[in-house]
Amino acid sequence: MPHEETSHYYEPLVAAFVRGRLKLDQDKLTTLELIRIGLASGLRLHKFKRNIELPRVRSVLGTLRGLSPQNLMDIGSGRGTFLWALLDAFPQLTVTALDRSERRAADIAAVRRGGIENLSSVLMDACTLGFADKCVDVVTLLEVIEHLERPNQAAAEAVRVARRFVIVSVPSKEDTNPEHIQLFDGKSLEHTFLDVGARSVKVGYVPNHIIALVKV
Repeated sequence: MPHEETSHYYEPLVAAFVRGRLKLDQDKLTTLELIRIGLASGLRLHKFKRNIELPRVRSVLGTLRGLSPQNLMDIGSGRGTFLWALLDAFPQLTVTALDRSERRAADIAAVRRGGIENLSSVLMDACTLGFADKCVDVVTLLEVIEHLERPNQAAAEAVRVARRFVIVSVPSKEDTNPEHIQLFDGKSLEHTFLDVGARSVKVGYVPNHIIALVKV
């Protein structure tokens, strides 16, 4: 039975993060011991708490089960609201996680260093991807383009590097986040991707968010 102190975390991921950040070699430490060591060391572990109940996370994971990608690029991974749920649901999937924040990219790199070897971390901007065309099955671009002054450029880059699909999500209404500088509706989100070469865009809705499946 999972210990009550660990059961609300993505356990392999939080354990890997603590090992990677603190450079611990003690493979015999339990997840509970690692969490306690991490908290005592001042590491912020709350980002590894399970959030599968979020409708937008649940919706995207369901779509990915139908697509069965071999590899995936998550652009703008941030603190991992989607990334950790993805790795938990698809533990064998090869995932490249991108973020323009050095701190967040370093946290993702620590998870790889701590034992999650199918995860790679890249410090990179969504609008200028240093990857070849059609290099990955699926790209996820979740809660990203509403932050950008040039959302069309990020959309174009995502379409360029994806072989099969891009999955994108944005807020569906105005909120109080000062970093949200774009507001999309279903039509404007659809045209953002059609205008940069997508073959089709299927738009859906969950509470407070729009999710689009973009075929490239």
